[in-house]
Amino acid sequence: MNTLLNQVNTRNNEVVDLFSGCGGLGLGFLRAGFPIATGIEIDNSAQLTASYNLHWKHGKESEHLNLDLTKSDSGILKKLIKESPIVIGGPPCQAYSMAGRAKLRSLGEARVATMDKRGYLYQDFLRYVLELDANAIVMENVPESTNFDNKNIPEIVCEQLDNAGFTVYWTLLNAADYGVPQTRERIFVIGVKKEITNELALPIPTHRHRDSFVRKQRNFKNTRFYRPAIEPSGDLPYWVTVEEALSDLPVLFPNPKSSYKLNKLNMALPYKMEPQNTFQRRMRENIITKHLVTGHAYRKTLRDFPIFDKMQPGDNYIKAHEVAMKIFECECERRKITKDSDRYEELKKKMVPPYSVEKFIAKWQKLDLHRPSHTLVAHLSVDTYSHIHPWEPRGISVREAARLQSFPDDFLFNCTMGEAFKQIGNAVPPLLSQAIAETIKPYFN
Repeated sequence: MNTLLNQVNTRNNEVVDLFSGCGGLGLGFLRAGFPIATGIEIDNSAQLTASYNLHWKHGKESEHLNLDLTKSDSGILKKLIKESPIVIGGPPCQAYSMAGRAKLRSLGEARVATMDKRGYLYQDFLRYVLELDANAIVMENVPESTNFDNKNIPEIVCEQLDNAGFTVYWTLLNAADYGVPQTRERIFVIGVKKEITNELALPIPTHRHRDSFVRKQRNFKNTRFYRPAIEPSGDLPYWVTVEEALSDLPVLFPNPKSSYKLNKLNMALPYKMEPQNTFQRRMRENIITKHLVTGHAYRKTLRDFPIFDKMQPGDNYIKAHEVAMKIFECECERRKITKDSDRYEELKKKMVPPYSVEKFIAKWQKLDLHRPSHTLVAHLSVDTYSHIHPWEPRGISVREAARLQSFPDDFLFNCTMGEAFKQIGNAVPPLLSQAIAETIKPYFN
């Protein structure tokens, strides 16, 4: 941890972390050498996680504040910073995201996305940027924010910042291009005051995709401030795979007949092996007790462990349902239970997931150990069916989810399992954040 603190040498540019979540965006800036002054997060559990990992464990008396940013005044932060800060943050994305919109529609006409106040929280972010007289800003959101009620939110934000005296652009970045073992696309607005610079660089990729990957084509029309991301060069290392990210972590559940054990998140377990690659060494570099890791807890889904065991990498719920039916039919044959028996439906309820194969297709997916993970989301707080472990018959653990988001192993979660999964799924991957921080750092050294 001292190594991390010794990097903090960027002068006169404290960071204020708004809508901080558990601190993924802030951690990237801290690792790039920027001091984190404070932040605001409405969720108490996430605020405590950010405060511990960005402040307290480094011996700092500062903290993130547990406040509703829409109901608070920037004056409370002015007391905690010395001068014009760098303001970073990710206003909640539920009003923009496809999953969030679908959930709102299911609640009735009055809950359509455009009626969701969270869709306008970027205005509060900008209010703080201007009231704090920020020297630079970084704002993160989902790609769907480019089409919210026929409005392009990143473009609107850039227009307002341009009028306020910022050199600014927005871009779409894939986390896997920056060493994160996950294909996660997110929009970033990046701006620095014009009095500091009239030119602003793009983040430089550190990794490249394999030949089999095809990038999704996106057509952003009528945009003045959009800049396409830099294409990774051919001499870079390949994207980090799930196997490279997780292979050194302790074995938890080797086969479907293993005994389930609920590990507390502060329980330390020995690593399975020494670090096997650059990513694993990076995740473990600040661990105090070098051979132990925490946060390695997973969900108890007894019905589904045998199903997970027989699924193949990349399989979704359709295949999972087929597997479940085969296991069920074999058990019926063993017990001599026929379809006209009362016991048939009773046993089926115990062995076969009840979800529709037409509506639930992408809700289950087994990770492919030879590829990066697909995008982690906050729904992990409810279940981990979306990210089934590639070689053990279970959902991923909290520590594995953290690894797939590039949170280092010394990043601790002193909360419930559900809260930890939600915080991780909502976070900005720290390695991606660090690449962005390194991009604006030269303008402030």
